[in-house]
Amino acid sequence: MNTKAIPNCGPKTPLDQMYAMLEAEGCLVVRDLADSDAIRQVREELSRPFAQVTVDNDDPEAFYPGNTRRMPALMHRSKTARQLMMDPVVEQLGDRHLSKNSKNWQLNVSAALEIGPGSRDQILHREEDLYQFWEPPRPNLILASMWAISDFTAENGGTQIVPGSHVWPADRVPKPEEIVRAEMPSGSVLFWLGGTLHGGGANVTENEWRYGVILTYTLGWLRQEENQHLSMPLAEALALPAAMRSRMGFDQAYDGALGFYDESVLLGA
Repeated sequence: MNTKAIPNCGPKTPLDQMYAMLEAEGCLVVRDLADSDAIRQVREELSRPFAQVTVDNDDPEAFYPGNTRRMPALMHRSKTARQLMMDPVVEQLGDRHLSKNSKNWQLNVSAALEIGPGSRDQILHREEDLYQFWEPPRPNLILASMWAISDFTAENGGTQIVPGSHVWPADRVPKPEEIVRAEMPSGSVLFWLGGTLHGGGANVTENEWRYGVILTYTLGWLRQEENQHLSMPLAEALALPAAMRSRMGFDQAYDGALGFYDESVLLGA
C-alpha cells in the first residue's frame, strides 16, 4: 500500500497553491491543461518521424527499457509542442522555481516517449544527476514536465514518482510503498522538480502504448542536456518569435556576459 500520493489540481488553481504543492512534495499533476485539439495536433505532427523510430529489445542493464520509443528535437518537429513549451502555467511555475537562481531559464530536453506492452520499470533517477558538482539535495536547477498524450495508468507505464524525495540525501533509497505511479487523463501534465526520484513505469497491459511528451527546463547558465542549437535549423530558429527563441536558449544568460555573440555574423553581414 502506498504511503505517498502525488498532489493534483485543475488548471485554474491559483499559482501560489500550485507551487506550494509542487515545492512541498516535489511533484504535481495539473489535470486537463491541454485540450483535445492540441493533443490531436501533437499526434499528427509527430506521427511520421515517430513511426521511423526503432523499438529495441530490452537490455536489463540499460538505462532506457526495451519496447519503448524515444524521439527528441520536438521544437523542430512539432509546432504544437512549441506551444506546450510556452504554456502560461509552465511559464509561471518556471519563473517561480528557476528564477531564484538565474535571470533566464531555458528548455533543457524535449522528447516524445512511448512505453509499449512488456516494458519494465526504468531505473529511478533524478534529472539533476546531470550536474554532479552538487550532492543532493541541490539548489533549484531543473523543472520537468510530462504531458499525457494518451491516458496514463498504473498498468500502462504511468511515470514512477517518489513524492518528497527532492529533499532526500543521495544515499536514501525509497521503499516500495513510497513509489507512486502517475495516473492522469490525456491532456494532463505531471510536473516534478529536478531532485525528485522518478522513472518510466512498467507497462503490464497487452496492447496499450503509453504516449507522453517530456519537456524539461534548466537555468540559463547551465549546459542543456539536449543541444537545442543543433536540434533545429538556424533559419527556422531565427523565424520564431523572440520569446520562444529565448526559452529555447537562443539568448544570453546574463546581459553582455554568458552566451554573447556577434549578430552581424549570425545574420551573414
